Amino acid sequence: MNDILVTGGAGFIGSFLSETLIKQGNRVTILDNLSTGSRKNLAFLSDNERAECVVGSILDEMLLENLIKKADTVFHMAAAVGVKYVVENPVLAISTNSRGTENVLRLCASGNKRLFVSSSSEVYGRSRDLPFRENGELVFGPTQVSRWSYACSKAMDEFMSMAFFKEDGLDVRVGRLFNICGPRQTGAYGMVIPRFIRQALSGEPITVYGDGTQKRSFTFVQDAVSYIISLTEAEQTMGEIYNIGSGNNISIHELAVKIKEMTESSSEIVFLPYEETYEKGFEDIEDRIPDTSKLKSVCPDINVLSLDEILGTTIEYHRGTL
Repeated sequence: MNDILVTGGAGFIGSFLSETLIKQGNRVTILDNLSTGSRKNLAFLSDNERAECVVGSILDEMLLENLIKKADTVFHMAAAVGVKYVVENPVLAISTNSRGTENVLRLCASGNKRLFVSSSSEVYGRSRDLPFRENGELVFGPTQVSRWSYACSKAMDEFMSMAFFKEDGLDVRVGRLFNICGPRQTGAYGMVIPRFIRQALSGEPITVYGDGTQKRSFTFVQDAVSYIISLTEAEQTMGEIYNIGSGNNISIHELAVKIKEMTESSSEIVFLPYEETYEKGFEDIEDRIPDTSKLKSVCPDINVLSLDEILGTTIEYHRGTL
């Protein structure tokens, strides 16, 4: 049995990760400030003597130090999440992603802990070198557009992770997550699948931002969790960066049509300019498609759900919550 700390463990991905680790027989402490996470995601903690939730921030160095001291392994999932949240809270997003991650890295290095750091496909920015490879170019937009602050802050997390690995021998690996989705995910911060499903089930217009030709690759949350745990357990992943994604590639307009059909919805699909939802001058990423060959070389036996399976499971979850 291992003692594990999951930062951001009350969030969408963090809660599934925490639940899986507990089922595997580990003792798990969750640290979350509940800014975007939710106690509802932690129903599995009820009366579980091997689990604990601490409400607090990764910016609280004293609290974080005490929790990391008790852990054998740390999964750093805490971050400002969602394009909409980042655009509306740029200072907090930068501080949480940069200063908070530096705190985690420094304390894990001093305590010789094994660490997984969650990053994002956003770091690829405007790159058109598809599919995205871990050693590919990162291309960001202007600093006046706050959506790029998220990409830059996550890239800095990766730079710091590699620096601690090189200088201190920190046992760290980084996972770039590509559009993870499934039950428990909320559309409140810009996540597209739960937003489309809720709109379709409620008979509201399904709102596509831009022209809908932008493509994304969607990965079921439990599949992503399996990859995260496997990467962290593998010795050869130390000091490496991995795309965590799938081959479920689809345009946003095609996704809206598919969800409308699967929910048998009468909703109209409408297209909205980005300025109506985000800030003036907002730039979206055209295509975000991962090369997962490096990931599969370490985790060859994980079978991921198809997009139809992901949507079917997620639609049923939202039917039960409406």
